[in-house]
Amino acid sequence: MKAFRILMIVLTMALPVAAQNPVRPLPSADPDTISVTGMGRVNLVPDRFSFNVGVQTTAPTVEEAVNQNNARIVAVIAALKKSGATSEEIQTSNFNIYPQQEYEQGKAPRVVGYQVSNSVTVTKKQIADAGRLLQVAIAGGVNQTSGLTFSVSDPARGRDQGLRSAFEDARAKAALLAQAAGRTLGQAVSIIEGSAPSMPPRPMRMVGSMMAKSEVSEVPVESGSDERLFTVSVIFTMR
Repeated sequence: MKAFRILMIVLTMALPVAAQNPVRPLPSADPDTISVTGMGRVNLVPDRFSFNVGVQTTAPTVEEAVNQNNARIVAVIAALKKSGATSEEIQTSNFNIYPQQEYEQGKAPRVVGYQVSNSVTVTKKQIADAGRLLQVAIAGGVNQTSGLTFSVSDPARGRDQGLRSAFEDARAKAALLAQAAGRTLGQAVSIIEGSAPSMPPRPMRMVGSMMAKSEVSEVPVESGSDERLFTVSVIFTMR
């Protein structure tokens, strides 16, 4: 009997708390609206290119390998500048020294020489100069390259067209769904700009080493196009 009285007291004390904090139902979706996502695509002609070229040398000592490499990369940079690339458009991107080891069974590895590599990245806005500058770099003494890429320098370029296309795509989807539901599409009451995965630059990769020659023809290149994606999420009313 005493236990029953204690239980009744606890329940009586809990009632005011429950009254002050009622359980609220989850908000339900508005039956008179429709939410869709639209996508717009814009193809842009790139206006900037970038390529990486380098020199690799080997010699019995570190000093010899570095000195040989320095002389050759200086010649490459000088040739690029003479052909129109400015100091701001040329950037050292990598420098490495690797020991060359000889392995014999049962013996510890023995260093027999050193390999030094130094590379520079050229970034320039004049697309027409890409092939000519590659030609100059090869003739200047590079024997390594890691690629050629094209891009659009202005991140806002094409945005207005892309967002308009994305909204029109969203409205077309919403109109179709509203018609299928026997309703009429109303106005947009909410618009949120989304993010779509950007298409990676289309690289033009040059494989293998290239030995400098007395005469090197201009490298043929094609910049192609750069596709950008835009998305918007829109809520429309339905009548």
